Amino acid sequence: MNPFGQNRYHTLNEAYRREYGNKVFKVPLDGGFTCPNRDGRVSKGGCTFCSDDGSGDFAGNACDPIPVQFEEVKTRLHRKWKNADYIAYFQAYSNTYAPVERLRELFEPALQQEGVVGLSIATRPDCLPDDVVDYLAELNERTSLWVELGLQTVHDTTAKKINRGHDYQTFLNGLEKLRRHNIRVCVHIINGLPGETPEMMLDTAREVAKMDIQGIKIHLLHVLKHTPLARQYEKGLLDLMEEDTYISLVCDQLERIPPEVIVHRLTGDGPPDLLIGPLWSRHKMQVLNKIRAELERRDSFQGKKKDEIDGINESTTICKTITT
Repeated sequence: MNPFGQNRYHTLNEAYRREYGNKVFKVPLDGGFTCPNRDGRVSKGGCTFCSDDGSGDFAGNACDPIPVQFEEVKTRLHRKWKNADYIAYFQAYSNTYAPVERLRELFEPALQQEGVVGLSIATRPDCLPDDVVDYLAELNERTSLWVELGLQTVHDTTAKKINRGHDYQTFLNGLEKLRRHNIRVCVHIINGLPGETPEMMLDTAREVAKMDIQGIKIHLLHVLKHTPLARQYEKGLLDLMEEDTYISLVCDQLERIPPEVIVHRLTGDGPPDLLIGPLWSRHKMQVLNKIRAELERRDSFQGKKKDEIDGINESTTICKTITT
């Protein structure tokens, strides 16, 4: 039986309303971070899909102090939502890739802004040294904290192709460090990465479904101008996902994600001035509506096939019932 109503999955919007009793939206901020995959510690050039803004294309201006950024972005977003509370969202690059003293200089002013009820910090699993995790644990005691942790794929062969700079085991180690302190984790995965088949992408979702996580973001791979991925696409080395394939795959993935996991995103936003493709992704609400329609057509919902992940299939359950 579908426990989610019309959406058929555990939406972030509803989770926020239950937790805070109000509409809540994220205010994306840029702390001026970089990434070990850009500055040479791990590699240079970053992940092949990452824009010059480090996936923070909609954040504030890193040259401005956090309170100034917050006010500017909040005002812009209030054109859509008049009455709301806020999550301060550090999105661009790797937002734990700095000494703890620097993190405090950025995160503490964000928490002091009027109406802020929580903090969301996007980072990489190889940017979680013990002292940083200790500070995150402290924040977790004082506010509503999410750490958004990039995985993208469980396939190390793909990770090398996209210059990810860490392997799957590094991700698992980082996740374990955060969960040891009961910090909520939202995992990012990407559909459409170079060389991956739909079955490989489904394998990523199956593995994520086994993890101790509290949220998931499912992204569509965007080809953006001025990225290594764009150069591969121009050479004919990359096929873009078709809309129908993406919609079907996301539904397959949702069916295997446990129902208690909050779905933070089911598709992504590519900056219009940078987006090369897939161009159908510009119509975000259309894509979301088609995902809901496909789940309805299947008479399905998030978690319907989670027993497959648990290693318990329906026939086995029936046999056990009969024999006992």
